[in-house]
Amino acid sequence: MTTLDDRSLEPDDRPVEPDDRSLEEFGYRQELHRSLGRYASFAAGFSFISVLTTVFQFFAFGYAFGGPVFFWAWPAVLAGQLLVAACFAELAGRYPISGAIYQWSSRLSNPSFGWFAGWIMVIGQIVVVAAAALALQMVLPALWSGFQLIGTDAAPTSADGAANAAVLGVVLLVLTTLVNVLDNRVMSVINRVGVTAEIIGAVLIVVLLLTHSKRSPGITFHTGTAAEGGLLGALLVGSFTAAYVMIGFDSAGEMSEETHHPRRTAPRTILTALSAAGALGGLVVLGGLLAAPSLTDGHLGVDGLSYVLTSSLGDGVGRVLLADVVVAIAVATLAIQTAASRMLFSMARDGQLPFARTLARVNPRTGMPSAPAVVVGVLAALLLLLNFASPDAFLAIGTTCIVMLYLAYAMVTGPMLVRRLRGEFRVEGTDETGAPLFSLGRWGVPVNAVALLYGLVMTVNLAWPRGAVYDPAGGHWYFRWFTVLFLIATVVVGGVWRLTRAESRDAVAVPEAVA
Repeated sequence: MTTLDDRSLEPDDRPVEPDDRSLEEFGYRQELHRSLGRYASFAAGFSFISVLTTVFQFFAFGYAFGGPVFFWAWPAVLAGQLLVAACFAELAGRYPISGAIYQWSSRLSNPSFGWFAGWIMVIGQIVVVAAAALALQMVLPALWSGFQLIGTDAAPTSADGAANAAVLGVVLLVLTTLVNVLDNRVMSVINRVGVTAEIIGAVLIVVLLLTHSKRSPGITFHTGTAAEGGLLGALLVGSFTAAYVMIGFDSAGEMSEETHHPRRTAPRTILTALSAAGALGGLVVLGGLLAAPSLTDGHLGVDGLSYVLTSSLGDGVGRVLLADVVVAIAVATLAIQTAASRMLFSMARDGQLPFARTLARVNPRTGMPSAPAVVVGVLAALLLLLNFASPDAFLAIGTTCIVMLYLAYAMVTGPMLVRRLRGEFRVEGTDETGAPLFSLGRWGVPVNAVALLYGLVMTVNLAWPRGAVYDPAGGHWYFRWFTVLFLIATVVVGGVWRLTRAESRDAVAVPEAVA
């Protein structure tokens, strides 16, 4: 593990800022450059969630399986995730360290359990990067037919559309990887500009869709003809859309070592990023349902919101808004890749990954860990190749990443609840301004308990091998069980490496959480 004592004699000409000393109590030296303010921290979480990216990517799926009633899964998922975010906000103020999930779980439980939480999280993040890059297929061909480079069918569920999505995704990953190795200030500027454009675009989309409504909100109480298992089935499968959207709010904590006043800033931006994204996303979904030219012609369950924008608002306005969605997708992919890179860096810094020395190296000029960004980009690009095998890979990749992150979140809220029940978890102390740290106080136990229960239920719901969802054409049992098999493979591979190398050579000594 790279500790303060190990690195204290190395030359570093950068002036030591007051925030840099916050890492000393955890045994780390400040290597990443602090350049992120409050809005940049908010942008890190908001751009990972990326309302426009995820809603445009999964709206058609939610409607196809749930009908209009799938809208009500949105507030339910938002409520559950806000409980999880409140728990994370407490931890972000207490442990302002990169590799948030890994660091938090290690300190709340033990190093081995925390390692698996970090391992599952970082693999999940890599899958999310691939899934986000695939979202371009939902927008670019609708913006201009020339972006359909392979075949003629742009639907991501078709062979042509799936292959084309992989090509567009790889191009995007090349660009985001380059930005991630340049400089964190460049990355921050792109992130802030992109998030600002996304918020403005989302607000415009909401206003325009609501002013072009063709039906009343009462339509959201109806199930579609394709709803699986009636109302409950429609909500369970329809919740995939909201579940995919509202992940990644912990990225504000992930960037703590690059944020000014992280103990004060990160907890607030975790909550505000999720709240803002949840509210905007819900309104976009509602607006799409109300403004769609038809709910029964089949377009809404295939082409999704791109169809609604271009047909309801006209080609001119619709294409301008779609261009804004392209920006959101690019920035989201960049932000998710950055978060995954910081997780790799944090685990490697503790000697907990193969090639740890290389992955933990920070470029002193740029303040960026370049090797992790390249690794994440390459692995995500390899995942995109699954799209050439079958169009069903599009959904398999998307749902797998949600399950991985939900499980990793539960591996934080679970140990946290145990500590609360034992009376071993209290939030004390002050932030950088002298104000008390964010705390749930007496609401800690009930909020934590419901957050854990919600996370476990959603994990099972998302991973359940529904044939109609994961293998609608039949004959691809491996896609039906893809999420379960991928998770098992992740745990087995991690366990083998942990047993053969980590335990014997590089086991990290992570301090227990302070009572």
